[in-house]
Amino acid sequence: MDREKVFKIWLSSVAGIGYNSYRQLIDFFKKAEEVYRAREIDIFKAIGKKSLTEKIVRAQSLNPFEYVERLEKLKVTVYTLEDDEYPALLREIYNPPVALYFKGRLNLKDKFSIAMVGSRKATYYGRQIAQKLSYELSSKGITVVSGLARGIDTYSHIGALEGKGSTIAVLGCGINIAYPTENKKLMERIGEEGLLISEYSLDYPPLSQNFPLRNRIISGLSQGVVVVEAGAKSGALITAQFALEQGREVFAVPGNVTSAYSAGTNDLIRQGAKIVTGIWDILEEFSFREEFAVSFLEEEGPSLTEEEKMVYEFIKEATRDVEEMAIELGIKPYKLNVILTSLMVKGLIDRLPGNKYAKKIF
Repeated sequence: MDREKVFKIWLSSVAGIGYNSYRQLIDFFKKAEEVYRAREIDIFKAIGKKSLTEKIVRAQSLNPFEYVERLEKLKVTVYTLEDDEYPALLREIYNPPVALYFKGRLNLKDKFSIAMVGSRKATYYGRQIAQKLSYELSSKGITVVSGLARGIDTYSHIGALEGKGSTIAVLGCGINIAYPTENKKLMERIGEEGLLISEYSLDYPPLSQNFPLRNRIISGLSQGVVVVEAGAKSGALITAQFALEQGREVFAVPGNVTSAYSAGTNDLIRQGAKIVTGIWDILEEFSFREEFAVSFLEEEGPSLTEEEKMVYEFIKEATRDVEEMAIELGIKPYKLNVILTSLMVKGLIDRLPGNKYAKKIF
């Protein structure tokens, strides 16, 4: 690794160093290595902040090369703002991270991405929708970005891992820390099949103030943000606000008007967010953009036999029971059950109580 980059990684790892202070220091000293060797008085001249100056001076006792060796052992890659490999979309935002830690499939960082966010205390409805939308987006080759939190984030990652687009998890702590602890196995899987990203140095704890800041990266890496389920004060709304400021598209899944868990999403819709009732509501918004592959909009859909098409068209019109279908369509019950099972496996219909069937909502 280039010697100057080693010192840039060291400088970026000092707690409290942000975009502005980093730029001030580099502009003043010209090189990160010079900051490492600078006197306290000169560092203060560069940034004018006593507490941050003291943190930098304390960090001068650390060995930057030992830190880089540790990163290599953990198979963690770091890109600074000056690196060509730094995510292009993220570089454009206000206050971009000075450095980013990556673990996993690095090719995902510049793929067409959609962020999926929502409440940690998600309902069954929210979890189901998050997983299904993420799976369908990923199956189209789109990368799903989320924050590895409980609830909607978790199910968004799970759904996306099953498709060819995979997923990016943006962490609010060091990339070597599993948080929340119950998502440790999921985090490990994403580190192998997807991509983990953090702006925090190794061992940095998951402090509460980290997560609102983390949200600007989730939206910054994405072309659009889908809020699946969120209360009136949900952190997911912060991500939506960042998305608006960054010029990203904002989408929301409508929820029960009497549910507090959907108050935030329903309010976003009132404010102009696009309603999402399926992935095509998301994809059609990008069909005019050059970076959006036309193939995403070529609805492939599962192949159906003629009898399956006939049954599906009948069910599409209204909820049907087996006896009604057998009589109206002239199909024997045993054969009808085989067709219905096939349509369920292909994700087109749902079985309801009372031996009835209906078209899937999403």
